[in-house]
Amino acid sequence: MINAKTNARDVQIWVASTPVDMRKSFDGLAEVVRSFLGHDPLSGSMFVFRNRRGHLVKVLWWDDAGLAIFYKRLERGVFDFPRSAATAVELTSGELLRLLSGLRAAGRSVA
Repeated sequence: MINAKTNARDVQIWVASTPVDMRKSFDGLAEVVRSFLGHDPLSGSMFVFRNRRGHLVKVLWWDDAGLAIFYKRLERGVFDFPRSAATAVELTSGELLRLLSGLRAAGRSVA
């Protein structure tokens, strides 16, 4: 749960550069984080995924009590994900808010 001890500035946010199957839930997305992105899904970082059409997004996050998923669907248009040859792009919390609002998020290719 997001609480007073959670500092958004301390949370790393990773955006997968390729689409995933949105039928995946907690365990399926955690496996994508491990095998494809090369990160630990229980690290406290947020992992952002989109579908092939780009109008669905899921955020997977471990909050010290369990995994949580945020799921959003745009009724019109697509999410403007950063493009990269890397498997994941790191975003700031401000860039994630821009992305979820339907705006362009720049991001930095790291992983």
